Amino acid sequence: QVQLVESGGGSVQAGGSLRLSCAASGGTFSTYCMGWFRQAAGKEREGVAAISTGGSRTFYADSVKGRFTISRDNAKKMLYLQMNSLKPEHTAMYYCAARPGCWLTTLLPRSEYTYWGQGTQVTVSS
Repeated sequence: QVQLVESGGGSVQAGGSLRLSCAASGGTFSTYCMGWFRQAAGKEREGVAAISTGGSRTFYADSVKGRFTISRDNAKKMLYLQMNSLKPEHTAMYYCAARPGCWLTTLLPRSEYTYWGQGTQVTVSS
């Protein structure tokens, strides 16, 4: 069983930055495709970014391209999301997710992921 624990959320002003982290335990992290999702109040959970097992391929939602960067450290079993130039519309609960045995070629939908963290809240004020 894989456990995922997010951290790094918080409250920032517009234009600020945050770095989210996701610590994985159990399973073989280096064989999982990983993704970040977010869910704003009253909205569906949506994919933000995804990264292949080795980290060489990354994919982003159009709304965050050039602003967010996903990365991973397989030796540390860690996933990251660097978020820059944050806007109030980025306010949401952010979740990391894992999909075992994956060959990533695009941003996968929520249904494709097997394991989920509990989320970390990001609040951006204007």
